[in-house]
Amino acid sequence: MRLPALLAAAAAVVLSLALVGCGTGGYTGRGSQGAGKALFVKACGGCHTLAAAGTAGTVGPNLDDAFAQARDVGMTSATFTQVVAQQIRHPITAPSTGAPGMPGPDGTLPACGDVEGDAFCVEDQDQAIDDIATYVGAVAGTGVSAEKPTGGKPTDGKTIFTSTPPGCGGCHTLADAGTTGTIGPNLDQTKPSKATVVDRVTNGKGQMPSFKGTLDPAQIEAVAEYVSSSAGK
Repeated sequence: MRLPALLAAAAAVVLSLALVGCGTGGYTGRGSQGAGKALFVKACGGCHTLAAAGTAGTVGPNLDDAFAQARDVGMTSATFTQVVAQQIRHPITAPSTGAPGMPGPDGTLPACGDVEGDAFCVEDQDQAIDDIATYVGAVAGTGVSAEKPTGGKPTDGKTIFTSTPPGCGGCHTLADAGTTGTIGPNLDQTKPSKATVVDRVTNGKGQMPSFKGTLDPAQIEAVAEYVSSSAGK
């Protein structure tokens, strides 16, 4: 079976489960693209590439690549929305390939009642999932790119840490930045030195990619200074 046909068949199976409920959260049809984009950038962009959102994460699949072929053979945004919603609700947390797994919704979209301080959270997790799925389903694989930001590159370490890209907060917990990512180490616990942060951001390690093509040396220095001086405080 050719890849496009295989993608179509797999997506059709997921869609059929979504349509009948089947204990998976039911049909997703009430999402907001506007809210979904903001949530995607905040919660997902650190791990996934999606041109329309301006994100370039490499930990998880490139969503444009994942849906482009299926879109070319006639699958619709409505189908993609169901696929994305089910993947968020029931992710593969420990792939057999050894690749990084995707956290469950309590990790990516924590409820506000479960977090403290100014950490990222959502009031309605089901609505947040619907919003993200609706947005990704509408734009993934379409070839649409985000408008380039105006105002130049950020130079403040905290701003760089919380921006997407690089999307540090999507993978790391850092209380001072209000981030609760769980894919990478909890920075408040590890308390890395400035030199360690510079090395990891520049060269990457394990599932963490290098950001030397995304951040210039001054930005790397700034984010390293911020993380090393704020972690665990």
